[in-house]
Amino acid sequence: MDLQLNGKRALVTGSTSGIGQAIATALAAEGVAVVVHGRDAERAKATASAIDANGGTAAVVLGELSHDAGAQSVASAAVEAFGGIDILVNNAASAGEVDGWMAGGPQDWLNLYNANVASAVRLIGLLTPAMRTAGWGRVIQIGSAAQPYPLPLKAAYSATKAALSNLTVSLSKELAGTGVTANTISPGPTSTAAFRDLALSFAQHHGMGDDVEAGARTLIAGPLANPSGRLAEPDEIGALTALVASPLGASINGANLRIDGGFTPTVN
Repeated sequence: MDLQLNGKRALVTGSTSGIGQAIATALAAEGVAVVVHGRDAERAKATASAIDANGGTAAVVLGELSHDAGAQSVASAAVEAFGGIDILVNNAASAGEVDGWMAGGPQDWLNLYNANVASAVRLIGLLTPAMRTAGWGRVIQIGSAAQPYPLPLKAAYSATKAALSNLTVSLSKELAGTGVTANTISPGPTSTAAFRDLALSFAQHHGMGDDVEAGARTLIAGPLANPSGRLAEPDEIGALTALVASPLGASINGANLRIDGGFTPTVN
């Protein structure tokens, strides 16, 4: 299927590994010129080089999104790389440094809100005006199954993902009639390094020491069990993102699309 994305330009934040890297790769495979973003220069260059080697087009932009000046620098460099940005994928996020509802205190909640929500708001404010003018654009937030199904060990993180999904709905209304859509894609448990970190934290809190594999098995069989009986793969999330980003996804707007194997126990 031709997703009609050839010639579009995208900024995928946090795209040097995991889900973000898979999204950047999927978009590039459809002919999108992709700005790979992160903070690690070597990983960013490796991702862009892999895209180039497979016939795609990629540029690298490094920078912090947790303050206005950093977000402005990233947005400006991304626009300069390809002459504009048609697709913004807000994937960059932090899970926090501590676990538990009270462990980090209010400051940890504020820090995570800034990293996971305000950073997205900054880029939306910087990049959607040109999309409006062009009459076409896509804003895609990468959420989490932790939004409707919050994790006790990642309470602040779960709350930020709920906020991100909520603001996407209001953004779709703000952008009504402009040709710019806004959606959230919410992965469930996914086969990434971040899942291994979660498994380690779970193991440590449940008497398994540092046995990551034991933590992962217990999670998948118990609290993170889903009807599909498997973890999602990053490439699957990349494929869904490409569809939502495409002209074929024009009527997908203000939605929260779950890709979690049925993990979230709700009708919608």
